[in-house]
Amino acid sequence: MCGIAGIYNIKKNQIRNINQKLDVMSKLIEHRGPDGKGTWVNDFKNLGLAHRRLSIIDLSESASQPMIGNDRNVITYNGEIYNYKEIRDSLKTTWKFRSQSDTECILAAYSKYGMECVNHLRGMFAFTIWDQKSNSLFCSRDRFGIKPLYYCMLGETFYFASEAKALIPFLNEIRTNKTALAEYFTFQYSIGEKTLFSGIKQLLPGHSILVTEDGIKTWRYWDVSYNVEWDHTENYFHAKLEELLYDSVKYHLRSDVEVGSYVSGGIDSSLMLNLASKEKGKKIKGFHGRFTEYLGYDESKYAIAASDLADGELHVLDITSDDFLKNINKVIYHLDFPVAGPGSFPQFMVSQLASKYLKVVLGGQGGDEIFGGYARYVIAYLEQCLNAAIEGTYKNGNFIVTLESIVPNLDLLKEYKPLIKEFWRKGLFENMDKRYFRLADRSVDITDEVNWNEINTNKVFEDFKLIFNNEANVSKEAYFDKMTHFDFKCLLPALLQVEDRMSMANGLESRVPLLDHKIVEFAASVPADIKFKDGKMKFLLKKVFNNEIPKEILSRRDKMGFPVPLKEWFNSSLKEFANDNFQNMSMKKRPYLNSDAVIKNMGKEAKFSRKTWGLLSLELWYQEFHDKFSFYKNLVK
Repeated sequence: MCGIAGIYNIKKNQIRNINQKLDVMSKLIEHRGPDGKGTWVNDFKNLGLAHRRLSIIDLSESASQPMIGNDRNVITYNGEIYNYKEIRDSLKTTWKFRSQSDTECILAAYSKYGMECVNHLRGMFAFTIWDQKSNSLFCSRDRFGIKPLYYCMLGETFYFASEAKALIPFLNEIRTNKTALAEYFTFQYSIGEKTLFSGIKQLLPGHSILVTEDGIKTWRYWDVSYNVEWDHTENYFHAKLEELLYDSVKYHLRSDVEVGSYVSGGIDSSLMLNLASKEKGKKIKGFHGRFTEYLGYDESKYAIAASDLADGELHVLDITSDDFLKNINKVIYHLDFPVAGPGSFPQFMVSQLASKYLKVVLGGQGGDEIFGGYARYVIAYLEQCLNAAIEGTYKNGNFIVTLESIVPNLDLLKEYKPLIKEFWRKGLFENMDKRYFRLADRSVDITDEVNWNEINTNKVFEDFKLIFNNEANVSKEAYFDKMTHFDFKCLLPALLQVEDRMSMANGLESRVPLLDHKIVEFAASVPADIKFKDGKMKFLLKKVFNNEIPKEILSRRDKMGFPVPLKEWFNSSLKEFANDNFQNMSMKKRPYLNSDAVIKNMGKEAKFSRKTWGLLSLELWYQEFHDKFSFYKNLVK
């Protein structure tokens, strides 16, 4: 696990002070690799690569980067290739290996397969290879966006880095992308390649870039399609999932250092801990954060149950409002972008705890999007059942929706009455895309706080529809798959941003076994009535691994996912902090937010509302990057 950066003038013009610029980029991402650093500059001084190293596989100096291959190609790489041993064995007759690293395996695969090498990689990665023969820069990112890669083209010069902050010093000005901001207010994250920094893009998951003297060419090398296999029995899918997940965990445990696990108290992280313990045959260290100041925020009993079942060694951290005040600016800095979900803060704290014991942890990210773990799926599914019953379309081909299928789960919906009331307030039985957009749209809570005339909202729904209604990925009748597919493409990368940044801020590598591409491709082939049987969230996952998850976790219906007592804090110990930030002179000059409305409505939000945190996160982001732009600019000469 590492951090990467680089500069390339495509017209072969020498880059002034290239070594100093690489040093600046390297310094801004040094937290990603505290174990070592390196740079490489070509003879023309129009190309330079930088690397920060966190040593996980092959701890020796022979694995240092940037790495020069036998064919003089040069790589800087961030990630883990879990099948590196298999790649090594398959290429040992055509490549003389000089290290035991997975890095060199990518170079060898590129030498053999060219840009198709990504199809042979199983893991998480973002890398750039300088091809000496073709004078081109090849960049690629893993299938799900577990590892980040940002870039910008300024004149004739291409810049890239693991984190956007390393690109800021080279921008001519710092501006907000209004379309991305509109998406942030709508979904609490941005979709597509744009970022909130105007001029800085992200390389999308499953995409590659080729940079030559002719410019930039980008393409998708992998995608998931919901080609449902109707001919298999339910038992077949059960056995296949069990086989694939055990295999994934085995591969994700490959490491030359100790591997631990996050333990949130939910299904996914509990399962990862248990399967890792079985595979290793020994105690696995688990890490959990809890809030004990107020009732309803302490999930530690579930984490303890998970650790006990796995015979693990659980480390628990009590997190307070003082911790928030001491660390929130660090969280914002490391995130690069505002995040409306408050879980980033406790994840930072738990990652900090884990980093005191080891370098690698497993996480449960991806389970909700792959196997259907959100309550809004149940609510939307219920509406479709009602609609199908009324319209007489409940036996429409293979995509059967019936009221009978939802009845066993109706009791669960009692806990979501406010959401159901709001969802059904208008537009009942409209087109699927409009209905799910309403469920995903968070902007209804901030009508007064945002100056909407300053925001470009026109494209948000249109861009949403392009993904939600893409029949190349999902059949138009497959409502459940349409919902999970959108969240997989859009929400999941935002969650992975938090996963990566909060772990790497502490020099910690987070691995996510549920996001093995073999599992994702398999899940996309499973009929919805097996994945989501009787309208039950994560039915397939819970059915298959019934014995590997504590009964009290399987049966609970109140999983909140790192709940933070923000409402209570903002009305007490953090009230002054929030008021000071919303009333500062810089914010009052920003065109997008109405600070008076924010302060007026701050104490009126629901218990688990993200509204105040989402707006505060945005303001702190402005303070960290926009208000300090001159500081970043002065880092380079």
